[in-house]
Amino acid sequence: MPRYTDIFLSFLRVGTFTIGGGYAMIPLMQRELVERHHWLGDEEFLDLVALSQAMPGVFAVNMATVVGQRLRGFRGAMAAIVGNIVMPILFILLLAIFFRAFRDNVYVSRIFLGLRPAVVALIAAPVFTLARSAKVSWRNVWIPILSALLIWLFGVNPVLVVLLAALLGYLYSRINS
Repeated sequence: MPRYTDIFLSFLRVGTFTIGGGYAMIPLMQRELVERHHWLGDEEFLDLVALSQAMPGVFAVNMATVVGQRLRGFRGAMAAIVGNIVMPILFILLLAIFFRAFRDNVYVSRIFLGLRPAVVALIAAPVFTLARSAKVSWRNVWIPILSALLIWLFGVNPVLVVLLAALLGYLYSRINS
C-alpha cells in the first residue's frame, strides 16, 4: 500500500511537468501509476481514465481523485489532488503576475508557438497507448474513428456519442453472450 507522501509526490511530478492540461497528463500518469509504481494495471488505468473523463469537472482532478481514493481512500484522494494542483496553481499565479510585462515579448510568443505541436503530440500519444489497452483492433477501429468524425465534422455532442457507444456496446455484448 503506497504512503500518502508517495501518492502526493507522484501527482506533484505529473502536475509539475505537464504542459497542455488534462489529456497531456495521461502519458505521465500512466508512467507513474502503471509502469513506475505498479499501483494500477493497464486495464484498470484505462477504466479510471474513462471514469474520470465521464465525471463532471476537470479531468486531472477527477483522475487524481479516483486514483487516490482507489489507493488509500479519502486521504489518498486528498494527497493526490493537492499534489496534482499545487504546481499548476503556482504557475498560473506567476504567469498572471508577469503576463503583462511579457505578453508582447517576441521570445515568449515564439516559445508558446513552439509548445503547441509538442502539446498536440502529448495529447495524441496516449490515444495509441490507450487504444492498445482497450484492445482496439482493425476489426473495431471504426468505432473511435466514427466517434471522432461525428464530433469533429458534424458537431454531434460528445455526451450523445458516449451514450450511443455505451448503448451499442451493451447491445453487442447481449447479442454475443
